[in-house]
Amino acid sequence: MNRFLSFLVQCIVTVPSATMIWFLSYFAFDFTFWISSGISLAGGVIVYKITSAVMTSRFLKKQQLTRKEYRYIKKNLDEAKQKINRLNKSLFSIRDLSTLKQRIDVLRITRKIQSMAQTEPKRFYKAEKFYFSHLDSVVELTEKYRFLSQQPKKSHEIDLSLYETRQTLSDITKALEKDLYDVVSDDVDSLNFEIDVAKHSIKKINDDTKIIDESRRLK
Repeated sequence: MNRFLSFLVQCIVTVPSATMIWFLSYFAFDFTFWISSGISLAGGVIVYKITSAVMTSRFLKKQQLTRKEYRYIKKNLDEAKQKINRLNKSLFSIRDLSTLKQRIDVLRITRKIQSMAQTEPKRFYKAEKFYFSHLDSVVELTEKYRFLSQQPKKSHEIDLSLYETRQTLSDITKALEKDLYDVVSDDVDSLNFEIDVAKHSIKKINDDTKIIDESRRLK
């Protein structure tokens, strides 16, 4: 769920409601200014919470999730956000130009998976390998690589470790690409189905056109 959009909608509903409650309290029921303000504030809080509950309920219904499932997913997404922030910090602290493209790809893929899971939480289940294994691995490897690459003097052992880390990061990047494909696999299947339907329709139209043209020639 888009938090900013949700907050904006709640404010759009709450502010006019609270204002109307204040006018009713002050003018219709003849309460004092401060009592009317207190009632308006309390009413605004209630309207805000009701609006939030209604929006959450509709969102969960659309996503086909229970509140328990959503809390579980949200908890893991919040933890993943912190890890991605660590990853972002590590990736852009490394000054090795030879791995720049790879680092950009890693960050792009991880952000894309996270963004899609936040927008459509049900996709989280398609990316469990990413959230429970691959993300942790890439964060740890990147932080290790950053630490070693920043050493003022590098020994043969450090150079070897950096090389092995680059190779492992390359393998992890491929795993992340597979994770992203898993997240969008349903969309790919749906698109392929739509393409097949469209091809079948076009073929049918072309066949019908040929039959009509043939009939006209026979006449």
